[in-house]
Amino acid sequence: MANIVNVPSIKEEKIDLARMCIEHRATWMALTYEEMEKAGMDAEKITRAAVKRCGNIHGLGIKARCSDPSDVTVFNEVFLFEDGKKNFEINVTDVDKKHLNAEFHYCALVAAWQKLGLSKEKIELFCDIAMDGDRGIAESMGLKFELGDTISHGCATCKLEFRK
Repeated sequence: MANIVNVPSIKEEKIDLARMCIEHRATWMALTYEEMEKAGMDAEKITRAAVKRCGNIHGLGIKARCSDPSDVTVFNEVFLFEDGKKNFEINVTDVDKKHLNAEFHYCALVAAWQKLGLSKEKIELFCDIAMDGDRGIAESMGLKFELGDTISHGCATCKLEFRK
């Protein structure tokens, strides 16, 4: 297992503030998960359901803002807006009417979990749970979602694909 390397290269005040907000939500998620575990609850099942539901809600909002929700290039413009791309240092590697491939070079959620001192295994789990939000967005958009490499697994980037 490779070590997690997760260092931002973009340093802008507005982006740093957004990343702090993303870290806050990741910290909240991790601590809520741990408290559910302590209480004997199925923390993974509950957290996954909540994150996916949030993704579904956001996906419906994205779909409503798309001039043509059936065109993945339009989804790309709405979903991966300029500051959002900077927050996660995203490069869109391929996009057309039927699919979108993107590489995320930094993750503020992973940064938050690292600051909490969580194990690599727990960070990998939380990363996959967080991706349930993206899975929910894809579902609400009528798209398939595929997760490739992830920063949490020690890869250089997170590779996401959305396709019809």
